[in-house]
Amino acid sequence: MKNIMKYKTYTGSVSFDAEDRIFHGRVLGVSSALIGFEGATVADLEKDFQNAVDDYLEMCSKQGKEPEKPFKGSFNIRLSPDLHQSLVLNAADQKMTLNNYIKTVLEQVVAADR
Repeated sequence: MKNIMKYKTYTGSVSFDAEDRIFHGRVLGVSSALIGFEGATVADLEKDFQNAVDDYLEMCSKQGKEPEKPFKGSFNIRLSPDLHQSLVLNAADQKMTLNNYIKTVLEQVVAADR
């Protein structure tokens, strides 16, 4: 996947602002804090990303709280009632739970995008 950086268990998205001529990004999967980073070069961007993650972990440690795990494996989505019903019926046709059906469909979509 393009425009992604990884450090420890954290993933950051990367964008380039052509007007300001700077790379910037944010850590994905952490909802309790907005963790951003930037740099004029890729090396600067990588260093600031790592520093941002380390600062977040240090802040959590000082506050005595557990750092948020970026991707827990669960999330909520909001659907229209009609789509919800269609998914349940499709899952039943496949003799699957709704959760397993949606997981399978999403795995197929992601695999097709690679």
